[in-house]
Amino acid sequence: MGRRLRVAVVGSGPAGLFCAQILTEDTEHDVAVDVFERLPTPFGLVRYGVAPDHQKIKSIVAQLAEVFDSHRVRFLGNVSVGADVTLDELRAHYDAVVLASGAPLDRPLGVPGEDLTGVLAARNFVSWYSGHPDASFDTAVLAAERALVVGVGNVALDVARMLVRTPEELRRTDVPEHVVEALAGHAVREVLVVGRRGPQFAKFTNKELLELAEVESADLVVAPEDLTLSETEQARVAAQPAAKRLLASLQKIADREPRGRDRRIRLLFDRTPVAFLGDTTVTAARLARTSDPTVVEQVDAGLVLPAVGYRSTPLQGAPFDDAAGTIPHRDSRVLDRDGHLSGLYVVGWAKRGPSGVIGTNRLCASETAASVLADAATLPDPGRTPAAIDALLASRGVPVVDWTRWQLIEAAEARLGADRGRERVKLHDRADMLTAAGVRTSAGS
Repeated sequence: MGRRLRVAVVGSGPAGLFCAQILTEDTEHDVAVDVFERLPTPFGLVRYGVAPDHQKIKSIVAQLAEVFDSHRVRFLGNVSVGADVTLDELRAHYDAVVLASGAPLDRPLGVPGEDLTGVLAARNFVSWYSGHPDASFDTAVLAAERALVVGVGNVALDVARMLVRTPEELRRTDVPEHVVEALAGHAVREVLVVGRRGPQFAKFTNKELLELAEVESADLVVAPEDLTLSETEQARVAAQPAAKRLLASLQKIADREPRGRDRRIRLLFDRTPVAFLGDTTVTAARLARTSDPTVVEQVDAGLVLPAVGYRSTPLQGAPFDDAAGTIPHRDSRVLDRDGHLSGLYVVGWAKRGPSGVIGTNRLCASETAASVLADAATLPDPGRTPAAIDALLASRGVPVVDWTRWQLIEAAEARLGADRGRERVKLHDRADMLTAAGVRTSAGS
């Protein structure tokens, strides 16, 4: 097999972990992988982006955790690449570095009034109810009686569903208790989910729609006139099985009688937000018909949550295509103006943009791993051992959370859940996580 190939993966979401797994399972090369994660916890958006009431999807965590069963894979949590260690230092310590940094920013709408209080990126809300340690969310906005969610993807439906869940339903998940209490007392009684194009272009899946339709605490309403399509559009839908199923489900929802629930979710199509209104705090939104912009309606809303997609952020030391919001590459090899940067690769949303589902990342990871392995013979040997990077981080007082210490955090969350009669409750404070992990910060806490 020749010398051992040492690879650093920056990011512990599905794309990064699938890449680590594929690399270390290769039978023609001897590969060891160190996975760096800026949070004390692994799994990226599976932990902090998948809705907490989607436990079946979150079960992918068990599969991802198996990656660390291999002695060839290490977890270095609570290490921020760019702050605790630079990308250039990683490149000097490893044969190859794979960037799996995801897409941590929200795409702006570019609509007047977007900076008003009460207009908050859906990702902020998602991170907050998911217990992300860096989440910042002003619960005062939950005093609004009507919320407007902009976007018709799965995240938009997740947000709408979480706004109408009962405390009893939320306590069947791992949502932090302070989130349950805040959502239990909120005033939101109606959620409008607004899509720019017609229903045939909705990005949410039929499965997500049907789940939303069965939420016990809220009526799901679709206006029949919003489902009217031209003959050309009907023909196009007929040729697309997924769109055809989705339209059929929407029609059934539109045809059924409301069940008299305390809360309501309304799906609106063919509407484009053109302005958010208010002095300092949003009070209303102006929506124009996308198909006929002269038709404009104004709806009251004290909370607006845009959910129109994510965007990657530049990583110091790596090229970045600001227009595309991704790291430029060819065959997963990172490119700058002079060509391929030897030993530097990219995977996941940072590579292809925020698209696909969790399983999409496996194919993406296979492509990236194939390029790393194809280059193995030509990658320069830095001549460093794992102890070298450990020593560097220790010299800087970085409280590294390894896999064993992450499992201590998991155990603490299980105990917290047991104390509250729940299966598990997430720790959401970084200091509490590090205490549970048994690591000491540079301040000695």
